[in-house]
Amino acid sequence: MIYDVINNLTGSPVLSAVIVAMLPLFLFILPFALVAVYLERKVSAHMQDRLGPMRVGYHGILQTIADIIKLIQKEDIIANENDKLLFNIAPVLVFVGSYAAFAAIPFTSVYIGAQIDLGIFLIIAVTGLVVAGILMAGWASNNKYSLLGAMRAAAQIISYEIPTILVVLSLVMMTGSMNLYTLSEMQTGYFWNWNLFGGSYDLLQKLLLIPFMLIGFIIIYISTLAEVNRTPFDIPEAESELVSGFHTEYSGMKFAMFFLAEYANMFAVSAIVAALFLGGYQSPFGYLGNLIGAEWLVSIEQFLWFTIKGVGLVLVQMWLRWTLPRLRVDQLMTVSWKYLIPISFVNLIIIGLITIL
Repeated sequence: MIYDVINNLTGSPVLSAVIVAMLPLFLFILPFALVAVYLERKVSAHMQDRLGPMRVGYHGILQTIADIIKLIQKEDIIANENDKLLFNIAPVLVFVGSYAAFAAIPFTSVYIGAQIDLGIFLIIAVTGLVVAGILMAGWASNNKYSLLGAMRAAAQIISYEIPTILVVLSLVMMTGSMNLYTLSEMQTGYFWNWNLFGGSYDLLQKLLLIPFMLIGFIIIYISTLAEVNRTPFDIPEAESELVSGFHTEYSGMKFAMFFLAEYANMFAVSAIVAALFLGGYQSPFGYLGNLIGAEWLVSIEQFLWFTIKGVGLVLVQMWLRWTLPRLRVDQLMTVSWKYLIPISFVNLIIIGLITIL
């Protein structure tokens, strides 16, 4: 494991743990956020038959870096009537909730932040901090737009966590594990061993499971869209209604932390969906490293496949943003309580019956 290598170099378990914990932030989350913001601008531009950013760097490739530099230099404004303590804590809490989710996500078979048996349970639990942070931001801002956005976000995230958990339960029941590393290892081999195609069950059970696994995949993907406030579920920060929702009063680096947390969350939920249904870090076609006898190459291939799957699902999120209109509040609740929850509950029962055949 990477921790053991760093511990041998530093000789300090505490320092090694801190370095390992910081690796995802500086080696993956920050670069991913920069690339994702640029991609979002370019994807939306090309979908609307325009160019997007073109001036800062070749084809605007340095535009996001320029924006970060601008945000770092901006004044940190706190209004007199704000609850200053909660106002300052809220963006940190939102980012911590998003960042902590990466602790249990296996990027490769050799790099996992924390290989715990309750990995998916940990992720669902710590992402609850995001709801608390959003509510805190809306309340502390002393702004009616911010408070309304925060209340919408809390109602939305709580509602859509229910179908998410029901789908996760169906996977846990089917595989017998909450450890994302174990789930990824169970989907080794080729793509037909992925949970989306029935996992490691026999052919008859696979054929019976595939339609219901596909339904579960669609439900959890829709639910995670709602949990990260992406269109068509972006009513907590609807610009046309609420200015900018719960972060209306934020500026400078505090606003940047909300922004970074959103993109970290986008990849985190995509990575979870990939680990549950799409084989995690497993290659769909086998490993080149095994063919040529270079075992060290396998972990690099695993990281690349995991990133491709995660970024692919993120690109679909961007695609949907510029394709679908925003739902009304009543429509958003209807989708969850009248459709996703009953369907996911029935799906859970059917998958359970098939697995005990």
